[in-house]
Amino acid sequence: MDKVYRKSVLSFVRSNALGEPGKYRYSACCTEPTLYSSCYAAMLYSLFGEEIPEKEAWAAYLCSHQDEDGLFRDPVIYDQGWYEGDPLWCGRSHLTSHVLIALTALGAVAPKPLGFVKKWEDPDFLVKWLEGCLWAGDAGDVSQTGNEIMNVGGLLQYERDFHGNDRAGKAVSVIFDWLNTHHLNPETGLWGDLDLSDPYQLSNAVQAAYHWWELYFYDNVPIPYADKAVETILRTQNVNGGFGLGVHNPENPFVSSACEDIDSLAPMARLYRLGAVRNDRMKTAMETGLRWVKSNQMPDGGLVFMKDRGFEYGHRQLHGAFGQGAMFPTWFRTLTVALVSHALGDDTWHFVRCPQMQFDVGGK
Repeated sequence: MDKVYRKSVLSFVRSNALGEPGKYRYSACCTEPTLYSSCYAAMLYSLFGEEIPEKEAWAAYLCSHQDEDGLFRDPVIYDQGWYEGDPLWCGRSHLTSHVLIALTALGAVAPKPLGFVKKWEDPDFLVKWLEGCLWAGDAGDVSQTGNEIMNVGGLLQYERDFHGNDRAGKAVSVIFDWLNTHHLNPETGLWGDLDLSDPYQLSNAVQAAYHWWELYFYDNVPIPYADKAVETILRTQNVNGGFGLGVHNPENPFVSSACEDIDSLAPMARLYRLGAVRNDRMKTAMETGLRWVKSNQMPDGGLVFMKDRGFEYGHRQLHGAFGQGAMFPTWFRTLTVALVSHALGDDTWHFVRCPQMQFDVGGK
């Protein structure tokens, strides 16, 4: 592990602490604590193997935000103009996925069952829902479907593993069976009826698949057509070494976002570490990508979503100014660094056994 990188990132995280256990702001230009920021702080401490301060009080702070349906709500953002309604791809289910990782890092479990996913435990409902997701048309719709299925699938995995819910476990198996036989192209290893000769659609298809692959990796289920998937992923690397092709930055497509980079690098790193697919082209792509990702670190020690502009994560209290580190990209890019470094032989990172992103492959 790069000790200079570790020290500077942790210094950035501490600079956003607001005094009470678990209360963190998103960046230097934000004034209020947000639950997302609290999660990113806990996950970063854990990833670096850093002692987490006041763990029990921190976990209690997070748990105090759990609704009766089991999902978590941040009043700062949801009562002050977060995305309209509670969309499945970016609403409370998305926040909850992050809270669950943070709770695991803190040695805690969500106190209430995730009743929100109960309807998806019905196989008939689940299959009809999967059939009704967007698989063609606008590429961004397919990418959104990626988030929706990941959020539902990851919450079902958590219910199965942390609350002993057998129906949730059976539903996860239904998702795998359905994905293995629907909208899957054996020539590319990707899902969705998109034109992959178009860089924009190619990037969206890879970003969608990343979200489903994380479900597979967590459960140690083989990735369908993994060798073809790697070849397709490699096509998304650009001249800067990142993996942007214009989805998040159409004006400057090769200045890739934190999402574009991890969505290509994480599945490559996991497959490489498992030995499921491993070749020199992957190794070179990961080494080049690692340098690009780390180049997104700013003088304040934090990292940015994109280097050429500020970025607001749906709310003014989740805003990072141009050239200013922010908690979401600092966590997401550091997770990318950890996964790639781990695949290349660095075993000093600390992962958690919990669905959704911050786990090691091959765990039980």
